[in-house]
Amino acid sequence: MAVPDINLYTEQTPNGIKISITLEELNLPYKTHHVDIRKNIQKEPWFLEINPNGRIPALTDTFTDGKTIRLFESGSVMQYLVERYDKDHLISYPQGSRESYEVNNWLFFLNAGVGPMQGQANHFFRYAVERIEYGIKRYQNETRRLYRVLDEHLSKSTSGYLVGSKCTIADIAHWGWITAAGMAGVDIDEFPNLKAWEERMLARPGVERGRHVPSPHRVKEMLKDKEANEKAAKADGEWVLRGQENDAKERPWLHKSVT
Repeated sequence: MAVPDINLYTEQTPNGIKISITLEELNLPYKTHHVDIRKNIQKEPWFLEINPNGRIPALTDTFTDGKTIRLFESGSVMQYLVERYDKDHLISYPQGSRESYEVNNWLFFLNAGVGPMQGQANHFFRYAVERIEYGIKRYQNETRRLYRVLDEHLSKSTSGYLVGSKCTIADIAHWGWITAAGMAGVDIDEFPNLKAWEERMLARPGVERGRHVPSPHRVKEMLKDKEANEKAAKADGEWVLRGQENDAKERPWLHKSVT
């Protein structure tokens, strides 16, 4: 197997910890670069060379031709890591197998469903400067619907994981979002199979290590401290608003060459 030269550019978010957990589950060496999204580091020219969309996580590695390869979008990064490095199929299945396609089903279910819908629920419930009940209910209810799909699926699982007999990148992709359900105003207790799965995942050493990259993962503690949670939500809401305003403006550095 090739010697990894992995650089992970990340932040403490549900999408960011997907990749560090994947790396820890695979026992791969990697260098961590904290991209402070509250300081808009992800919009700087050097980072846009790695991810033109200006979002974390992103990753670089030395490819088989000896040149640097860039990976962005969390699902793409996860697929790259298992296809290239998971030769023993610790968290994947052989390419072309029935199980490998089922992993893709749930990976895309997360990327196209749970992540975007819960992200919007989180925004309207937690960050929006104007409380819009329609937006809150719309996205919370869609998040609950998706959670019910997961809960029912897990009720039929003999392993306790989403696909086959083991934890895969499909599980890892979901975990950071599910564990943060309360941030979006969704009660995980409504979904007993999903709650048991979340706790099962948390008990894994790779998840425990990876969730604290690049900084401590404090979602559960935050949800128990109402005052701290409200203070953080207010601060983050102001940052989100500034970010939206900046994103709506033309970014002149995109028209400059980067050396």
